[in-house]
Amino acid sequence: MTTTAQVLENTVRRCRERDIIIPTYREMRNPELMPDGIKTELASIGLWDLNPRNLFRITWKNAPVATGGGFGGVNFLELPPVLTGVEARIVMLIGKYFPTGAHKVGATFGPLVEKLVRGAFDPTTQKALWPSTGNYCRGGAYDAALLACPSIAVLPEGMSRERFEWLETVGSEIFATPGSESNVKEIYDKVKQLKAERGDEIVVLNQFEEFGNAVWHYACTGPAMEEVFRQLRTARQRFAGVCLTQGSAGTLGCADYLREVFPRLKVVAGEALQCPTLLYNGHGAHRIEGIGDKHVPWIHNLRNTDIAVGVDDAACMALLRVFNETAGREYLAAIGVDRGLVGRLDLLGISSIANLLTAVKTARYLELSPDDVLFTVATDSTEMYGSRLAEERVEHGELSASRAEALHERHLLGAGIDHVLELSYWDRKRLHNLKYFTWVEQQGKPVEELDAQWDDPDYWTSRLGAWRAWDEKIDEFNGRTGLLERYR
Repeated sequence: MTTTAQVLENTVRRCRERDIIIPTYREMRNPELMPDGIKTELASIGLWDLNPRNLFRITWKNAPVATGGGFGGVNFLELPPVLTGVEARIVMLIGKYFPTGAHKVGATFGPLVEKLVRGAFDPTTQKALWPSTGNYCRGGAYDAALLACPSIAVLPEGMSRERFEWLETVGSEIFATPGSESNVKEIYDKVKQLKAERGDEIVVLNQFEEFGNAVWHYACTGPAMEEVFRQLRTARQRFAGVCLTQGSAGTLGCADYLREVFPRLKVVAGEALQCPTLLYNGHGAHRIEGIGDKHVPWIHNLRNTDIAVGVDDAACMALLRVFNETAGREYLAAIGVDRGLVGRLDLLGISSIANLLTAVKTARYLELSPDDVLFTVATDSTEMYGSRLAEERVEHGELSASRAEALHERHLLGAGIDHVLELSYWDRKRLHNLKYFTWVEQQGKPVEELDAQWDDPDYWTSRLGAWRAWDEKIDEFNGRTGLLERYR
């Protein structure tokens, strides 16, 4: 039987052979702490290259260029009232400038790396299995390739063609499951089948239950939002809230950090109106690629969730066209949206637009003023959805200026406070209790841990704050490979 020490030695040897150095969370949070020699090497490496040095580009602070970029401030956009229709300031962190074009390389870094550095995953004998509805398995396959770990991607067959084509380029095994964005159970079923067939060869890294997903956002995304707020704020302004579609609930991990810094903020979880699990215990299929539903993720801290918002997928698809097609962009410029900003609206993919709508509906519901700042995230850009835009043109015809105006007024300026639920104590507990059916009955989690998530005040802080201990393990691991010595 292989021991933990043997697995760790195998991993150290593999990383030494492949020249793999693992960044710490503190370096991803503050790239100025990275060795200067690594920054010099990155000057000749493309943002999406399958080069292990790109592990150091898992940060919100990459220069917004395709090749050779260094580091600067957090990448973000502020969306003005003429576009959003609300007085509150809405700020979006931009995921486009991560490797793969989405911040999920951070969400997948946590689950895989913490296992590598403690000897719980052997890259010489095991494969990392990434169950996902899209970007998570892309991020996982990419990180695994950089870390010399074989990987398997399991995702619904209804996801965009671009996702499957990209996965093929990184050499991942790919399994397409029935359905689309909402068909998470079918993904789980395939994972169980593969695990039964291959046994210990497979290590399942399920985004909905792996705390490493939320830990990365607690350690990196929350501080990035805080940094931007302190950069933008005026004397009277408040950090009013963070608004995110729940998906795996990993990104919502940033809200636990932000609650510590801004105790009065509102934490808002959005979801597709066509599958209103949080709002109405509902089910259904939808077209907001990047968020999975019909269940409550294990890593979603419902005690730290204040509002649930339903977003219509038709609004997201309509605004995708307005933001990206010539007629829509010309219309937006004509009504006073800065042309520079108009030219950057392709930084918002479908789930990013759902995040924007979640923030707009929140601002209206809470009657927020210009003194209030809401934060959200553009998980990915339109780059992964060119085929979806083509499908919309075929189904609905070419976009005219008058049609663009109508879509903007209806879906963004006209976004109302329908399907918004401010959560009471018992609402939160009701949603927390929904975890039982997926995680205890179906996935075998202990009910005692489910109860601890609600009752133990240290449960979430101990798990999300684990990045500090993981950094110590990463430092020890890098010390064993000896690869950092040449940068000292």
